[in-house]
Amino acid sequence: MFSLFKKRVNLLQSGLYEGMTDRHSHILFGVDDGSPDVEESLRILSGMEEAGLKELWLTPHIMEDCPNTTERLKDVFARLQEAYSGGIKLHLAAEYMIDNLFLERLSNKDLLVMEDNMVLLETSTWSSPYNLSGIIGQVISHGLNPVLAHPERYRYMNMEDYRKIKSFGVKFQLNYPSLVGFYGSVQREKALEMMKEDMYDFIGTDCHNYRSLSHILEAKELLSPDVEALRRIIGKNA
Repeated sequence: MFSLFKKRVNLLQSGLYEGMTDRHSHILFGVDDGSPDVEESLRILSGMEEAGLKELWLTPHIMEDCPNTTERLKDVFARLQEAYSGGIKLHLAAEYMIDNLFLERLSNKDLLVMEDNMVLLETSTWSSPYNLSGIIGQVISHGLNPVLAHPERYRYMNMEDYRKIKSFGVKFQLNYPSLVGFYGSVQREKALEMMKEDMYDFIGTDCHNYRSLSHILEAKELLSPDVEALRRIIGKNA
């Protein structure tokens, strides 16, 4: 039993990616810091399909420094759908930085959301937006359900902050790469702590390119408790 507990596996060996829904990716080509062209996007999708992925949400950045319009993203998404003939079910949403542009889009009801009116949000890695609690309240008052992308990456947040945000009804999306040390040991430890408290609702790879996908799928960092915790998160949405 002890040896099994200590055995490390990767995402492919765990079997978790097979049949999973990946909630966070940047493979919509030519719109942000992710896939540069349709060829790279198709290569990534082929790798994801080989790994057994069932559904993928494309969540390109929208922020003041990357002000993608809804119309442009829908157009590029349609072009990708036309080019892709594989079996993964593709969905379009966006990852919104909480900034003035987001508040403007929120006010104009111009947002790309997931099912159940879920909107994927992020903040700066280093500092909180002004009046974060108030902004979450605004989002909810507009009939939307906020999902915080990769909370473990926010260096200014601690466990008390996470508990407070969860108390507002915000869902959390775990970046799988956080568990394999992609962002550093601090982010991994925070992710593990939040997993212990069952704070996460969704999982995403936050995949930007084929090289990062290979690393995400093949890095041998998962222990048996990690696999079981991830399985519980996936089970919430089965």
